[in-house]
Formats: sequence, structure tokens, C-alpha cells
Amino acid sequence: MPKLWEDTVDAHRQAVREAVLDATSALVAERGVGGVSMSGVADAAGVGRATLYRYFPDLEAVLAGWHERQVAGHLDQLRQVAARAADTREAGGAGVETRLRAVLTAFAFASAQGAGTDVTAVLHHGERMDAARSELVGFMRDLLVEGADAGVVRTDVPSGELTGFVLHALGAAVEVVPAHGSAGTDRNARGGRRRRGGHAAVDRLVGLVLDGLRPTG
Repeated sequence: MPKLWEDTVDAHRQAVREAVLDATSALVAERGVGGVSMSGVADAAGVGRATLYRYFPDLEAVLAGWHERQVAGHLDQLRQVAARAADTREAGGAGVETRLRAVLTAFAFASAQGAGTDVTAVLHHGERMDAARSELVGFMRDLLVEGADAGVVRTDVPSGELTGFVLHALGAAVEVVPAHGSAGTDRNARGGRRRRGGHAAVDRLVGLVLDGLRPTG
């Protein structure tokens, strides 16, 4: 197969895959995981069901692909947040704590985007999903180890346990942040209060987590 044709075919396949995952993301946000079906995804993506099945053998594969992309996107966002926070003029422990707070806040809001999407209830985590999750866990653990070295994170608890605590605790943002769609599209005063309330709730949650991470001595 000529390379130009091969590149065109690969680009088309990638475009179809992205369209399917975009459609899945929209459907999950609208209906929750339980409301997603193969026919619904095909309709929303603008592809035939036969085409969809050529790319994803079943609904579990579709949801796994969507969830993997979500985790990878969140990880990329957290890295960007950490890099921007590292550019501040604060040095030493203060700089590390500023970066940690920024990353935890971004993670809380990223977690809140998954409100009502209990993926673990319908997915068996495969190798690719495990790899994406492990990369996220590793990034957070490295940040906490950096904090411990700077004296702003406790050392009496193993870093792996602290990482699990942080990820699970900030998952509670699902319960305290207004749904993205309603808060983003409601332009009236009540919508503004909901957005401010969501930010305040995340600030409180992140503050509690940081308090739990600080050295006890």
C-alpha cells in the first residue's frame, strides 16, 4: 500500500475513533454510563452500527476507550498545572506546597467532571486502562514525595498510602461540584452562585486534604 494512501486511511480511522469517543463522552455526560448503548453511540457519532462494531467489539470496549482518554487527558492537564505553578517565584517548601495545592485543585475539578459516571460498575479494567491509571498514580506519588522531601508532606505514612488517600478523598468532588453542563450554561444569578459554591466547596475539600498531608510533628 502506498504510504500516502496508508496515511490517509490511518487518519480516517483515527477520526472515526475520536468521533465515537466524543459521542460517548457527550452521552455519558447527558445520560450517565447506564444510559449509553451501541446504537446511541453510533447515532451520535454519525456512523453506522456495522462501522462502530469494526472499531469497538462491544459497549465495554467503547467505555474503556472513553475512560482511558479521560484519564490521559486529566493527567496531561495536571502536568500542565504543575509546570505553570513551578514558574512562580516561590522557592523551597512554599513553592512545592503551591504546586501541590494547584494540582490537587485541578484533580478535584477533573474528578467532578465524572459525576454520575460510575465506570467501575460496568468496566473490567484492562491492561491499557491499568497503565493509564498507574501513570496518574505515579505522577501524584512523585509530587507527594517531592513535598515530603521539602518538609510540607508527612513522612510517617508510606507515599503509596498517601497517594491512595489523596485520589479517593478528592473523588468526593463529584458530590460537591455542580454539574458542568448546568453551571456552564446557566447565565442567571443562581447559576453564578452555583459556580461560586462549587469552587468554594473544592477549596474546602482541598484544604482538608492538605491538612491531612501536613507533617504532624
